[in-house]
This record gives sequence, C-alpha cells and structure tokens, in this order.
Amino acid sequence: MRHILVLLFWLVQALTVSAETLTRAEIEPFIIPPYALGEPVNDKGVWSLRNSGGAEAGYVFETAPMAPLPGFSGAPINMLVMLDLDGRFLDVRLIAHNEPIFVSGLGEAPFRKFMEQYRGQSINTPMVVGTPYGDGGAGSGLVYLEGVAKATASVRIAHESILAATLQVAREKMQGIQSAPPAHPDPAHDEPLDWQALVDQGIARNLRVSNAELDQAFAGTVWADDDAEAQADPDGVYLDLWLVDIGPPSIARAVLDDEAFADLQRFMAVSSFDEPFLLIDAGRHGLVSADFVRNTAPDLLGAEQDGLPIALRDADMIFGTRPDVPEGTAMILRTDRRLGFDPARDWLLQVKAVREHGMFQPEVGSATFTLTHATPERFYARAGVVEVLPPWREAIRNRQTDLMVLAIALPALLLLLGPGMDRLAAARHFTAIRLAILAIVTGFVGWWGQGQLSIVTPLAVLRTAWEGGSFAYLLYDPVSLLIWAATILGFVLWGRGLFCGWLCPFGALQEFAHHLGRLLRLPQWDPPPLWDARLKGLKYLLLAGLVLTVFVAPDQVDTVVEVEPFKTAITTFFLRDWVFVAYAAGWLLLGMVTFKGFCRYVCPLGALMAIGGLLRGRDWIARRKECGSPCQLCRVRCKYGAIKPSGQISYSECFQCLDCVTIHNDAAQCVPLILAAKGRPMRAAAK
Repeated sequence: MRHILVLLFWLVQALTVSAETLTRAEIEPFIIPPYALGEPVNDKGVWSLRNSGGAEAGYVFETAPMAPLPGFSGAPINMLVMLDLDGRFLDVRLIAHNEPIFVSGLGEAPFRKFMEQYRGQSINTPMVVGTPYGDGGAGSGLVYLEGVAKATASVRIAHESILAATLQVAREKMQGIQSAPPAHPDPAHDEPLDWQALVDQGIARNLRVSNAELDQAFAGTVWADDDAEAQADPDGVYLDLWLVDIGPPSIARAVLDDEAFADLQRFMAVSSFDEPFLLIDAGRHGLVSADFVRNTAPDLLGAEQDGLPIALRDADMIFGTRPDVPEGTAMILRTDRRLGFDPARDWLLQVKAVREHGMFQPEVGSATFTLTHATPERFYARAGVVEVLPPWREAIRNRQTDLMVLAIALPALLLLLGPGMDRLAAARHFTAIRLAILAIVTGFVGWWGQGQLSIVTPLAVLRTAWEGGSFAYLLYDPVSLLIWAATILGFVLWGRGLFCGWLCPFGALQEFAHHLGRLLRLPQWDPPPLWDARLKGLKYLLLAGLVLTVFVAPDQVDTVVEVEPFKTAITTFFLRDWVFVAYAAGWLLLGMVTFKGFCRYVCPLGALMAIGGLLRGRDWIARRKECGSPCQLCRVRCKYGAIKPSGQISYSECFQCLDCVTIHNDAAQCVPLILAAKGRPMRAAAK
C-alpha cells in the first residue's frame, strides 16, 4: 500500500481529459474592440481574430481543450487567450475553474489581476511566475510574472496551461515567429572610444529641431502662435538632443568622467537588468517639464520598439561628462531589458513639445519628434537560447529557503520524536517545548509557508486517477509535498500522530485555544465515553461523503471541502466572508472547553490520516502489564481518549502528544513505579 501511495504522488500520466469548447455566442462577449471574432480554424476551440477592417489580426483560443493541466481540484483551469499575428498577448481572460483557494477563499479578483500581466508580452520572451533569484536572471531576458500570495501553485498551473496552449497555436499557425536571445552589455568587450568616434560610428545620435520646424509642427492648430520666442527667432535651436546608450562599459567610459563611470557601474551591479541612456539637450526644450519628479518616468520623453512602448525611468544620478562631450541639460534614463527591450535593434526615442493656448484653463497641445537609435551588436552578448526551468524546478527555486529550513527542521523533529522521544517526554518544561514547536509550525509552516495539508489534495489525486490526467500539479507546491512526504513516513513510524500532533497548523491553533481556556479557568466539557466513541466515527462518514462527491458531483468538491476550516484560519488568515470566519472561529472557541473537538470528531483529513496510520509497523508506546489493570492513570489523563480501558493504545486516535510516555517513564507519576519503589506489589483489578 505504501508503494501505491508514493506512486500516486509522483506518477505523471500521458492521458488528458476532454473538454467541450465554447460557442461563438459564449466567446464574443470576451473580445476587446476594435477586434471581432472571425471563424473557427480547427476543432480545438481556436478561432481567427479580425481587426476593424475585417483583416486577420490574430487568434482566439481556449486553454483547456489543448492544455488540460489539472488544478488542485483535479479539474483544468480554462482561460481564453487573444494573440496577435506577431505573437503578443492581447488579453487573457478567466473562463472557468474550480481552484479552492479562489472559489471561496481569496476570490477571483487576484486571479484575474494575475492574468492581466500577459498583455503586451511576447511568446518569444521566456516568462516565469516568481521573482528573480540572486543573479540568476541577469542578462537572461526572462519576464517574471508576479504570483498571488497564498495561491502560487494555482497560478503556476494556470501559467503553464496558457503557455502550452499558446505555443501549440504558434507552431501550427504562426511559423514565422522567431525567438531571438536577449542582448545585454558585454563586460568583456573593451574598445578605446572618444566622443568623436561615437558620433562617427552612429553610436551617439543627434536630433536637432529649429524654432521654424517647431512652428511648422503646430501649423494650422490653435497653438500655432503660442510660442513668441520661436516666432522671434525662427533659426534658433529649440531641440539639440544627443542620445547615447551607456550600458556597454566602453561607451560609458567615453562619455562619463571617472567618478560618474564608477557610480554607473555600481548602479548597474545592483540594477543588472537596466539599460541606461545618456540624454543631453543643448536647446531650450530641456528634456522634462518643471513639474517633473526625479526617479520617475520623464513626462516629455517616451520610447517604443516594434510598435510597443518602452518604459523609461529617471536613474536619479548626478554625474559629470568628458570635456569633449556637448554641454546642456543632461540626464540618465533607464529601462528594464526584461520587458522585451533589445538595445541592439532599432528603437524610437519620442520627444514631446508642449504648448498651451489661453490664459485660464488653457488648452494643451503637443507635437512629437522622434530619433531612431540602435547600438552596434559588438557591444553586447547574448546568452543563447534561454532555458526556462520546468515549472516544478522553478517552484522549488522560488521556495528554496523555505525548503532548506524544512529539510533541517523535519529530520530534527523526526529524531526528537524517535530516538530522543523519552528524553523529550521527560524534559522539565516539556509542555513549553511542545507549544513552542507548535507555534513555529503555525507561523512558519502554516501562515508563512502555506504548508497546511488539506483533504483537497487527496481528493484531487483521486479525481485525477479516476478521470485520467497528470499528477504533475503536486510538484507545484513543494512545501506541502515535503510535509506530505514526512507525514507518510510518519505513518510507518508512528501512525497518524506525527502530522496530527505536531505538523498540523490548525491542530496547533486548537491546542493553543485549549491552553487559553485553561488559563481563563473555563469549565472543561467532554462527551461521555459512549458519545465520544460515536462522534469519533463522524469523521469517517464525512470522508466517505467527500470521496463519493468526487464521483457523483465533482464540480461540488470545492464546496463540500469547506467542512475544513483550514483555508479560512491558515491559508487566508481569516480574511474571508463572515460565515467562513465564524465557522473557523467557532471551532477554536469550542476548543477552549472541549479539547481539539474538530480534530477528534470532524476532520476528514484526520480520518484519512488514521487510515494511513494502518501502515504503522510497530506499537511504539511502551506499556506495562499493570497498565489498564489496575492502573488507569494514562487513560484518565489522555485528552484524546486514545487509550482503551485495557491500557492498550488506540493508534488511530493517538496524536503523539507524549503525555502517556511522560507518565510511563516518570517514577514520581507512574503508579506501578511508585509502588515498586516502596516495595509494594500492585494488585490487579477484580475481574
């Protein structure tokens, strides 16, 4: 059985699930004007996209029919993708999903906001969900999409579905799209240059606009006569702009003085993705308006490449230039190469001239002048074809620190509860140590690491196995997977107790609630033994009902799993609708008077853990022949009701709290040991 469980977690199937495609009437409301839906191009849900003139402008398609990667509910996430003929995303819309964290947890708003990040991105640019790690992204040209806190695994699955479906369409319909490796300044390229060499080679380019040319740009408009200085001196210079890309060190050294060059290199060491530009204007334009704020986007300057805007931002640097460099208003701007900018290909700098007409609430008009620029290829290096890590490896990389902590903490806990169990149970401040460990589990594993295990995962595995599909989604949440691995190992060593007693964040919250109730001296109440036994069977009935739902009403699984308050208390930290918060809080309040009532009676995951505990290979809690007959001390002290009147341990209900181990090994508490120390035999209870 153990081998079957491990196989289910790691097996990746080649089968896919079928999905019905949307009709024209269902797709058309999602199309953004001025585009219109064309005709279907295949039977996989791919449609042509038409522009306002009726010409083909791209493609519209669903992701589920072509890339039905199962989410954490076991069902695929279906999205509608609009792609232009150049391979750029026009839009990505959410159509249908059953991801538990979004259905009734965070809501769909953050999921839809995540998908907005695709607009304008090219399929030629590798995209990953996460943040750059160390210097791994330097010069790689990767685009990092910001994930959704507490739902990283779900958005990774959505991302992979989008890319898989989009690349299918691109390969079939858009063979002309090529992927060019991104360029970044080559630090090894050293070339002696001066200002004149930069001008002669076209590396430094000039845009010169006279007052007469400026007037001509506004001719025939209400602003034609609104620049007295231009009319008074038609031959005067309005704009005398020099543009130099100073990303390559050889070029930067030719225009900046030594101190400024050193400052720039320090800046680029920190902002390794930025491409800096030096702009100098010897005219009266001045580059920016009087309202410009440093370290923001310049209000009178813009740029574009391949028809798409380039985001410019002030580098906020004070610098000096070489003596032969022209003087004037100077500033260094920067743009992020990860957004698709290639400095070795032509791009346009746009300079806006602004005029105002009227004294009160004047009308504002503008004219734009452009300068084409590109820096020779020899100053740049290209990393070659960018290798995007498989999603599971990217997920591991983004959670690397958390996984390293768990890789140390989990073996330490196993050793503490294994070879070190007796010493731990005998510790003078055992309760304080246990609560400290539970606090760490709640904070780090639960709220921070989002490693709260849930019945959702086993049900999704069951659904995937039944319908046929890939189990790869399990790898998208490596923290939870590592907790699952430790839990399954715990089944063999101790039964259910490792997870339920030490690794469950919500179980820890209930234990804290119990101690708070004792501190407040609230009366404690437990069901009578008969009802206690009956209520413990309830969790198995709930588990059976959930399993049945997978087969008879799979779309309702995300609703019925709300019997678990884990999503509310741990995943979303009580930031949900009031009914869910009231439900979770109610169990914690009950825990103040009834010890861990949810865990003992209702938790379907606990029922599954108890079944998994059948893999336990030994009875690890030592017993004496006097235990149960006549001594009942451990049974009376056991808050879980996991000790039978005979003294035997009911491991399906044992949470491995070690209280009975403490009593068993303590000569001051264990009745047989106390009597043996006094030389008095313990009489067996009358039968």
